[in-house]
Amino acid sequence: MKSLNQWQPDEYDNKLAFVSGYGKNLISWLQPQKGEYILDLGCGTGDLTHEITLAGAEVIGMDASKDMIRRAREKFPELEFVEGDGHQFETNRLYDAVFSNAALHWMRSPRLVVDSIWKSLKPGGRFVAEFGGKGNVQTIVNALEQVMERNTGIRASERNPWYFPSIGEYSHILEQRGFVVRHAYHYDRPTRLADGEQGIVGWLAHFGGDYFAGLSHEEIQQICHETSQIVMSHLWKDDAMYADYKRLRIEAVKPESRIK
Repeated sequence: MKSLNQWQPDEYDNKLAFVSGYGKNLISWLQPQKGEYILDLGCGTGDLTHEITLAGAEVIGMDASKDMIRRAREKFPELEFVEGDGHQFETNRLYDAVFSNAALHWMRSPRLVVDSIWKSLKPGGRFVAEFGGKGNVQTIVNALEQVMERNTGIRASERNPWYFPSIGEYSHILEQRGFVVRHAYHYDRPTRLADGEQGIVGWLAHFGGDYFAGLSHEEIQQICHETSQIVMSHLWKDDAMYADYKRLRIEAVKPESRIK
């Protein structure tokens, strides 16, 4: 299932910079080395692709959104960015590492993604990723689906575009394919949203497109407003909305050799 969400690169850079901002910390798990060949899977507008190159690695950024790739090329014309689907991609040259930040939860067939990553890595290559884990934005999702079903009669849960696995679920998928899971970490990361009381409205406008297919602008605005009102008492702190992010961070290795 491919997400129908329409990405807005300029808005993403201006109001959702926290996505790549938090991702910089993930690079410490990757530990890129000079001369390595690395794939940034789900690269968005390229900020972390650029960050990884500062270690001297050769990095390719890949994203399924042509608009995000266009923006990445504008920002970093010296780097290589390609449009591609994480569920099924190939490479003529094997990577030393595959890195992914805040992207894998948009890919609803994880076994296909893991298989593509496995095939793209050298023996001994590593896979480092962080994405939404079990329970991610559950407060927002519960409120949104409740409001949608009340206002439209749509079974909104059937439109949920995300995959938020537990440590055990995702580690099992990796191990079944042959990876050795070195580290797996699930943690709460309350995330401050821009625009004060309108923070949830802006967040839904950017990330909630799959839910809103076929609805009018007025219907969407009403749903977002009601959702924001419901979650306010749970997610408002001091002077801002804090989305209830829960993240899963993984480091896995493709073994040098396997016993047949």
